[in-house]
Amino acid sequence: MKYLPLDPQIFIRNRERFIAKMQPDSIAIINSNDELPTNGDALYPFRQNADLYWLTGIDQEDTMIILYPDNPDPRYREVLVLVRPNELKEKWDGHRLRRDEALAISGISTVVWLDSLDALLQQWVHEAKNIYLNTNENNRKSNLVPVRDYRYATQMRERYPLHTFLRAAPIFKELRSVKTPEEIKVMQEAMDITEKAFRRLLGFIRPGVFEYEIHAEIMHEFLRNRATGEAYGSIIASGDRARTLHYVSNNQECLDGELILMDFGAAYGGYNADLTRTVPVNGKFTPRQREVYDACLRIHNYCKSILKPGLTIAAYHEMVGVEAGKEFVKLGLLTENDIKNQDPETPAYRKYLYHGISHHLGVDVHDLGPSFYQPIPDGAVLTVEPGIYIEEEKMGIRIENNIWVKKSGNTDLMKNIPITADEIEALMKK
Repeated sequence: MKYLPLDPQIFIRNRERFIAKMQPDSIAIINSNDELPTNGDALYPFRQNADLYWLTGIDQEDTMIILYPDNPDPRYREVLVLVRPNELKEKWDGHRLRRDEALAISGISTVVWLDSLDALLQQWVHEAKNIYLNTNENNRKSNLVPVRDYRYATQMRERYPLHTFLRAAPIFKELRSVKTPEEIKVMQEAMDITEKAFRRLLGFIRPGVFEYEIHAEIMHEFLRNRATGEAYGSIIASGDRARTLHYVSNNQECLDGELILMDFGAAYGGYNADLTRTVPVNGKFTPRQREVYDACLRIHNYCKSILKPGLTIAAYHEMVGVEAGKEFVKLGLLTENDIKNQDPETPAYRKYLYHGISHHLGVDVHDLGPSFYQPIPDGAVLTVEPGIYIEEEKMGIRIENNIWVKKSGNTDLMKNIPITADEIEALMKK
């Protein structure tokens, strides 16, 4: 890992929270992700299962965690399962965790090697009444590949058909949506690295640079500050390409007079940042560009002002839509009659703002959280990212910060990142 060692209390506390939600006489078994092949003998870079990482902090393949709080043998109430270090394999693929290293990361004192697990696991399962297994219940999921979690669930049902099987995913969805102060500290590091990258870009962007050169500057700043890398594929979209929400080609020249929308974030210690800023390529907004930018910023600030625990995302989006409609009338994009006569199922503002305003953020960029129709919990981290996309003007603007939503008052984790048109112009001028 590139990042500095994290406080194991993050993962100790997460396990305590999970165990408190388990039914009595239950065992929970959580697997790591697969190593996925590309072609021949090559593999995609390994990405750990977010739920397993959230419980352990272990970022190594072929890992499991077994939680059995009612185990009669207290040594095996928390068990970390790792692949046994192999001298020959390490010559090819590098170091694998030893017991003491795994303890320092996770706070779990009992480590069992994967090749010796079966006999122990059978004994524990026979003692338990219920078995929690994990599946991906992120509402945005669309991939139907039978990954390890699903294969393992099938195997366990065949091996222990008379046990009661329970879903771990609802517990993860409830708990991961609420960030602890220890988690926020790690997320803030990801935000701060992202800030460094953005400030670097303000001194680099100029007419004639290519989008991929800007992308390279971001990656350089991330890696030199111990980030694992990008939280997601960076969007570097100049000109009319900014209206494509997930534009990732990043291969065009940035021209004088254009705006450039940049959506990027650092990954650090298993947690993610998610920033969007839109800046003038030549360092100076035109009057119209500034007018639209300032309108987008007003919507952004309105979003932050109403985002509170207890509000549903559905209600929040409806309120933001009303405010966006007012701003679009001021910009001459809509008329009062457009608003008055709009179809409630397809509000008029959707022509110029056609995506959601916020999503949960954490160990996944689109992190787990309650549905659109359930209250936002106290302690959630949400993005705030309104945009204005005007096809006839070949213009796209989006402004995004990450907010820790608390009853005691929200914290903007990106409050130090330049955001106003004046701040951006002044820094680009330097």
